[in-house]
This record gives sequence, C-alpha cells and structure tokens, in this order.
Amino acid sequence: MGPCETCHAGCCRSFAVPLTGADILRIERELRLDFWQFACRWADPHGKIARNHAPHFRFSDDPRTPFVVCLMHAESHFLDGTTKCRFLMECAPDESHSRGVARCGIYGSRPGACRAFPMALDDTGELVVLRDVPPRGRVGHDPAYELCPRPWEPADVDPLFAVQDLVVVAHEMSFFRRLAEVWNRRPQSWLVFPDFLRLVYANRVLRQRGEPVEFDDEFVPAFGSDEESLRSAA
Repeated sequence: MGPCETCHAGCCRSFAVPLTGADILRIERELRLDFWQFACRWADPHGKIARNHAPHFRFSDDPRTPFVVCLMHAESHFLDGTTKCRFLMECAPDESHSRGVARCGIYGSRPGACRAFPMALDDTGELVVLRDVPPRGRVGHDPAYELCPRPWEPADVDPLFAVQDLVVVAHEMSFFRRLAEVWNRRPQSWLVFPDFLRLVYANRVLRQRGEPVEFDDEFVPAFGSDEESLRSAA
C-alpha cells in the first residue's frame, strides 16, 4: 500500500501547484473546463512557488509583481480554516482517519508537478531519485498541512511510468519557460493570457523546412503589441 492510500493529501493542501501550458490545455480538453475555472496566478515575489523551476510571468496590470500560473485553491469542506487544491476530493474524518482521506479528482489529467512529486531524475537523466519529504508543507501547526504519513520507498514508485513522467515534465517546463521569456518581453493583460497560450500551442506542430525554426517567429507569428491583435490571432 502506497503512502497516498490512507492520506488526507497534505501536499494537495499545502502547495500551490505550478502549471505548464500543456497541463492547462490537457485539463481544458479532457475535462472540458474553461481556463478560468481552474487556473489562477499566484504572486511569488520571493520565488517560493517557482523554486527556480517554474517560470515567472509579468502582467500589464501589475508589471512589478512576478506571478506563477497555478491550480486554484478552495476552502476545505471538512478541515475548517484550511484550503486545498480545487480538484481534491475529500472524505469526512472518522475514527480511523482523524483528518479524513482525500483523492485527486483529476488523477488521469493531473499536472506534471503532481506526477513528479516527490521524485527527480538523477544527473544522467536515466534513474529516479526519491526526494525527502519534509514533515509539513506550510508554516504553522495546523495538522491539515502535515505531509506524507511515512517515508516513500522505491517499491512505491512504478519504474516505467515514473521515468517517462519525469522526462515529459522536464521537457514541458523547459518549453513553458521559453514561452514565459517571449511573453515577458511585452507583458499584456492576464485576461488575454489563455488566448496567448492557445495561439502558441496551436503553432507547435510544423512542417519540416530547410532552415531552423526560431521560437519567436514561428511559434508566435501573430503576437502583436496590443490585446486586440492577440485576441484576433487566437
């Protein structure tokens, strides 16, 4: 039995989960949800969410603040005064589980950051390394934010899917960081950000040509200098 089987999902309560464009489009497509139903921007002036991994985005309404695009949080149904991932499904506490048991409501479509936790690839990119999970995910004493009930063991991880997931996660986050560089050259409104994402990913599949493809010119061919041009292109 893995450590998640009887857990109240402290990780899904403690952390803001960074999204990539691929995560966002997958959730939209597979769950038929609109961007505004699950995605949000979290101010991250000290880099505690990005952790030198997820990109920071700037927006025209607040250009001095670095934001990370994340899954929304919502109030917990059973653990008063705490929050949880918008997609976390909770069961009420009982005698055996004082904080209840919780499950991901979109497990098959979950973001790459969730797929990777608590793993990383080693320096060769061929082996999976289990990271140490701290006792708590947030500052304070609320037991809702305590993390894994026991240490992870290699037997808890599928050796095939784990490597595949980690490789894809690293690749997609690298692409998303490049996308952020393009956006941040001319930050626009948060309101048009999902249109920008769809425009970029719609141009991600190209016919082979003789010359190398430049990210700016090929992937964002119609990214104009104002919101109206971006909406029209999308």
